[in-house]
Amino acid sequence: MTGASSGASEKLYSPSLLALAASLADYPLTDDFALLGEGRSRTCGSTIAIGLEPDGEGRITRIGMQVAACAVGQSSAAILAGGIGGRSRDDLAAAARRIEAWLEGAGDLPDWPGIGALTPARDHPGRHGALLMPWKAALDALS
Repeated sequence: MTGASSGASEKLYSPSLLALAASLADYPLTDDFALLGEGRSRTCGSTIAIGLEPDGEGRITRIGMQVAACAVGQSSAAILAGGIGGRSRDDLAAAARRIEAWLEGAGDLPDWPGIGALTPARDHPGRHGALLMPWKAALDALS
């Protein structure tokens, strides 16, 4: 790649974003999760399978994932996993709505641990589907 697209890619795929993608190994998907969900990005073909374990009040105590996605999708999945503990379905639905609004330019960066690492992806609409995919898969699992 040359020119502006090379600079844009370098900014999008920062070392911190790539490190987040590598952290997915901390969240293996095993066959003992109570709830399972799936997601797919229509824009890039990325996929995710997600397992969630809720407590008696519906709050997430454990997460596992199998992700086949670009670094943006992988990093978004890692950010979701890093902050999901203790959250409910309503918490996740609200976060997903805020992320969608932010991507559309209609809201501020959502309040979720580590979400700032995804800021460069906002300028790449072709990556929005991959960024939202883990959140939608978690909501699918909780449905």
